[in-house]
Amino acid sequence: MKSLSSSQIFELFKKRDSQFWSKRARDRSLFLFHEAAERVPAYKDFLKKNKIKAERIITHEDFQRVPSITKQNYLRQYSLKDLAWDGHLKKSLVFTSTSGSTGEPFYFPRSEALEWQSSIYHEMFLEIDPANRKKSTLVVVSFGMGVWIGGTITFRAFQQIAEKRGYPISILTPGINKKEILEGLRRLAPKFDQVILCGYPPFVKDIIEEGDDYGINWKKLNLKLIFAAEAFSEDFRSYLIKKTGIKNLYTDTMNIYGSADMGTMAEETPISILIRRLSCQSKELHSKLFSLTSRLPTLVQFNPLFINFETLKGKILCTGDSAVPLIRYDIGDQGDVLTFDQVADIFKKSDRDLNEEIRYHKLGRTVSRLPFVYIYERADLSTKLYGAIVFPEHVREALQDSRLTRFLTGKFTMVTKFDSHHNQFLEVNIELKPKTKPSKVLKYLTQNIILKNLLKRSAEYKNNYNVIPDKVIPRIIFWPYEDTLYFKPGIKQNWVKK
Repeated sequence: MKSLSSSQIFELFKKRDSQFWSKRARDRSLFLFHEAAERVPAYKDFLKKNKIKAERIITHEDFQRVPSITKQNYLRQYSLKDLAWDGHLKKSLVFTSTSGSTGEPFYFPRSEALEWQSSIYHEMFLEIDPANRKKSTLVVVSFGMGVWIGGTITFRAFQQIAEKRGYPISILTPGINKKEILEGLRRLAPKFDQVILCGYPPFVKDIIEEGDDYGINWKKLNLKLIFAAEAFSEDFRSYLIKKTGIKNLYTDTMNIYGSADMGTMAEETPISILIRRLSCQSKELHSKLFSLTSRLPTLVQFNPLFINFETLKGKILCTGDSAVPLIRYDIGDQGDVLTFDQVADIFKKSDRDLNEEIRYHKLGRTVSRLPFVYIYERADLSTKLYGAIVFPEHVREALQDSRLTRFLTGKFTMVTKFDSHHNQFLEVNIELKPKTKPSKVLKYLTQNIILKNLLKRSAEYKNNYNVIPDKVIPRIIFWPYEDTLYFKPGIKQNWVKK
């Protein structure tokens, strides 16, 4: 796929319709399947054990009969070299690790091709505004720069855009060192036409809030924000827009759907952000777009030339090329896939006109008719209280209440515990802002706002509250800013403790 240049790919994005991308998705998946069945020793053996003959998989319907692969039934069953193309690792590779949040870490090798694909996704963000080709840009990479993929692949993506596509981009890679990030922004940012700050959502929020004490005037920096690794609410986005003076939330912010497994897989676009925000305003539209009415997923668009998604019983399966190709890979996320035409039809059935919404918000030139995938936070990263599932986004949403944001960072870790009488209770450990002291009034307010949102978002929780109210009221514990037990600075926040 690298035979196409970035400009050719962007031309396809502008001109091709929804049906074209659906066909490309199916053709590309079948092609990768046959290539892997022929050239990857592990996959060849996996198909044999599952009695699948590759030559009989001809159509998209045939492809649906191919068993999905997981870390457990595939990646951990074979040697790394047998998982790779042609059964060897004698090539230029970069290794990154999964976080290990759902088990033992797995080390994924990636080739230069995957970094090139990531650069195309990042250039998509820049292409929204043609003026970006001439603006001097400082990219601050505040993802972790160790064995995790976020920092290194973001650095390589922007480096390629600068060196090979001629954008006037300079890059600073402080990683998760707040002092270096803030010093770099204070000293360097004013020298550039614009700044792109990249990082985990709660960490970016910390940087922006602490920037005031460093004398950083965000509203003078012409700031753009790139997030990855986790979901956030539209209230969170609005809060940061107001705090920084970002001019256009649709074109100047982006959340990436990525993984150590497959790199940058999909990203928010102006239209996906618009659709998500409109769904927050209409229960009818939300229920027709998304499978769960009580939860707001991340909504992104993906490029079928690089990777493809499908669903099996609510689980996201992806098919993509890398040093270790993955075919119908169960990545552990829940959600669904929608074509552009399907989304437009859902709007029509809700008496809304998607094209009219696009025109009203002046996003016409930014729209590509690429397919969408929406992703919910993992069920295995939730907790339960008396049988009711408690999702971190419902607590996170509550902590964005304007009455709390003056005192709380928005970061928390929740855990289900048992008291001395073996009764369950939900403990929510919450980080205070610097120089903020805990108080009974703040604890009571926080408790009630969280409770109110849980009752609003979860029918199971509400039913339990109606029967045993005293036992499901969350218990709040405040912690000093950056306390190392739950809020070690810089790392990806652990929202749930098992």
